Amino acid sequence: MAKPAARSKTVADLLVQQIIAAGAKRIYGIVGDSLNPIVDSVRRAAKAGADIEWVQVRHEEVAALAAAADAEVTGNLAVCAGSCGPGNLHLINGLYDANRSRVPVLAIASHIPSKQIGTGFFQETHPDRLFTECSVYSEMISSAPQAPRVISSAIRHAYGSKGVAVLTIPGDVADLDVAAELPNVDFNPASPRVIPADVELQKLADAINGAKKVTIFAGAGTRGAHDEVLAVADKIAAPVGHSLRGKEWIQYDNPFDVGMSGLLGYGSCHEAMHASDLVILLGTDFPYDQFLPEDVKTAQIDIDPTHLGRRTRLDVAVVGDVKETMIALLPLLNGGRSRRFLDSMRKKHIKAMTGVVGAYKGKKAEDMTPIHPEYAADILDQEAADDAVFTVDTGMCNVWASRYITATGKRRVIGSFLHGTMANAMPHAIGVAASSPRRQAIAMCGDGGLSMLLG
Repeated sequence: MAKPAARSKTVADLLVQQIIAAGAKRIYGIVGDSLNPIVDSVRRAAKAGADIEWVQVRHEEVAALAAAADAEVTGNLAVCAGSCGPGNLHLINGLYDANRSRVPVLAIASHIPSKQIGTGFFQETHPDRLFTECSVYSEMISSAPQAPRVISSAIRHAYGSKGVAVLTIPGDVADLDVAAELPNVDFNPASPRVIPADVELQKLADAINGAKKVTIFAGAGTRGAHDEVLAVADKIAAPVGHSLRGKEWIQYDNPFDVGMSGLLGYGSCHEAMHASDLVILLGTDFPYDQFLPEDVKTAQIDIDPTHLGRRTRLDVAVVGDVKETMIALLPLLNGGRSRRFLDSMRKKHIKAMTGVVGAYKGKKAEDMTPIHPEYAADILDQEAADDAVFTVDTGMCNVWASRYITATGKRRVIGSFLHGTMANAMPHAIGVAASSPRRQAIAMCGDGGLSMLLG
């Protein structure tokens, strides 16, 4: 009896093969007719031993938010998928969040049959247009020969531009046989060292050496540069404040910490910046310009030149990685300056933490009725693992997490800090738990946010 002919490789097979090669291990989504070729390819790949799984959710927004958190904690490509029309439209809010958080996510938006596109067919939308604003790459695959390079390009954009890449694929095109495929390549090479130009570095050093009181305000761009930033702060006796996204990277083991500014701050960071002769914005695109001083000389260091000067005045602009900049800057700085300004700002911060913030902690709060949420957050902070991942809903959960969850250098705090959507904590926690099953995932959900996507 003759053996059945081997199945040809389809566009869907090629897509799954490239996703696996790029380091993705999960696809979050809801199965739908137009996605069937891709879902079946995932099933066959997993059955053959590939490290890939389909994670079924109940709402496509959950799929996109889960993928965002997956990518955040692993650094690898995460994938979400939605069926044609209404299915993939549900992805859009989560994709906005992922793209603004600058994490590598691939979104698969399946489409109506290709011959029906442009006829006002049932469930017809145009995903390749709709997702343009919340992605770094959005293209439609309309033929099998086109597929290999477009899939590869989408993955490269997600990694290289740190954002969302969207592939729109009609269901019939996903099931086409494909003859050509690209050779195995490295989708995510190591990032280059971005070292500031000597002339700009010297301008920064001159500005610091010429100032009596300097305050550092640190953002998420200080990730991986904790020790280097503190070495500079120590040499120039600078208080170090931080944004919410900068907290997990700079607050721990920091004897120069003066906390946050903005709506979540306690006052001492704001005062330190406004009382300075020079403010250094380090790897932050802090959007609340009303909390930044207008009349204080300001230096900004960022790896993205488009961030420079778009929030507040800018006197010294430096393009570079924060860690590399701090290493190169340190030998150019004069030491031996007075620590009076640093000490006074630190005292104000400690007073705020033990007074206003500390009023709802420990013995002071045990007998309060009803139980205050700050007290619950403080207990959670004490009980959580040293490397726990907290996901926090937008709103008051942000306030409680930012004020009462202690950074350890190992913990993560993930939220919709730039997009500001509701209902992110639960789906973010799904992505964390799926991608890091041995790590404690704690979702701090608001009642409205939880009920919005609990189904």
